[in-house]
Amino acid sequence: MDVSQILVDFMKNKQIIIIFFVIVAVFLSVFFYNKNKTKIYYPTSGENIIFLGDSLVEGIGSSKDNDMVSVLSKRLNIDIINAGVKGDTTAKALDRLQADVLDKNPKVVLILLGGNDALRKIPIENTRKNLENIILQIKKTGATVILIGVKGSLLGNVYDDMFSELASELQVNYIDNIYKGFFFDSRYKYDSIHPNDAGYLKMVDRIEPVLRQVLDL
Repeated sequence: MDVSQILVDFMKNKQIIIIFFVIVAVFLSVFFYNKNKTKIYYPTSGENIIFLGDSLVEGIGSSKDNDMVSVLSKRLNIDIINAGVKGDTTAKALDRLQADVLDKNPKVVLILLGGNDALRKIPIENTRKNLENIILQIKKTGATVILIGVKGSLLGNVYDDMFSELASELQVNYIDNIYKGFFFDSRYKYDSIHPNDAGYLKMVDRIEPVLRQVLDL
């Protein structure tokens, strides 16, 4: 028995096995990276950045210039049109979409709506249909959308999947549950629903990186 030859063959086979597992590891890492990587949808035309929403966008509960839109504008050094109206449902926002968004040459439209629908017990099917209508009309202009979800304890579990499923179906950028991690923390609240300045900063921290990517800043 040629022991030296056996050792040589063993080492060759060992090298082949190692190479094989390295190739498999690289393939799996690339596969799972691409699978988990968030896709960004970019605008194809337009000029203005518009934030469409309700009292959270208007800035109820914040002090002067510390609302979400103002802070985002300062951080990114861009102008953002505040199209937030206190008490707005998705239906009311849809009614004013033409004047407040479509007529203003939108490039990126952030949407934060749905809370007032839930508080008024509007059927979730109606809310979804209104949001879909809003998004599709915006996309027709060449603008892109950043849909922001409001989920969990505020609206009940029935809303947990609606926003994310809608964003995936309509291929728009998505930010999950803007209240995540602080809805019940009084340090960040102005009242039972609205954030204070510190709470709005937490929201900005969630939105800023996505908006930067969409604008390629």
